[in-house]
Amino acid sequence: MHPMAMATYTITELAREFDITPRTIRFYEDQGLISPKREGSGGRVRVYGARDRTRLKLTLRGKRLGLTLSEIKDLVDMYDSPKDSSAQLKHFLLVLSRHREMLEQQREDLEVTLSEIAMHEAQCRRLLDEGLPKRKSASVRRVA
Repeated sequence: MHPMAMATYTITELAREFDITPRTIRFYEDQGLISPKREGSGGRVRVYGARDRTRLKLTLRGKRLGLTLSEIKDLVDMYDSPKDSSAQLKHFLLVLSRHREMLEQQREDLEVTLSEIAMHEAQCRRLLDEGLPKRKSASVRRVA
């Protein structure tokens, strides 16, 4: 048997390795992304295997890419499935293509916003360099 197949991890070890909280790992478990074995009295101790570690790693990678948990679950489940790898790759390409389109639109929106900010900054600097016009203060006339 391969040595990695026997490896097990505690929730604390995985949290430390991936720099996330145990609560995050439990959340991913609740979402069906990982499924540790339960040991100890009442099954209170979670024991994560190499499969869980890999699925957690893929989940975190998907989150960094900005994928939804539903998309990540589909992709991570494909990792375990005996389905045709061609179909899996086509599905993954479709998910990535949709995500790329969304990111490109966000980048375009950011570039427009940054351009507008630069224009406003330039206007503010020009006004500061020219000296602000004197404002007429509203004088209050006293009526006796």
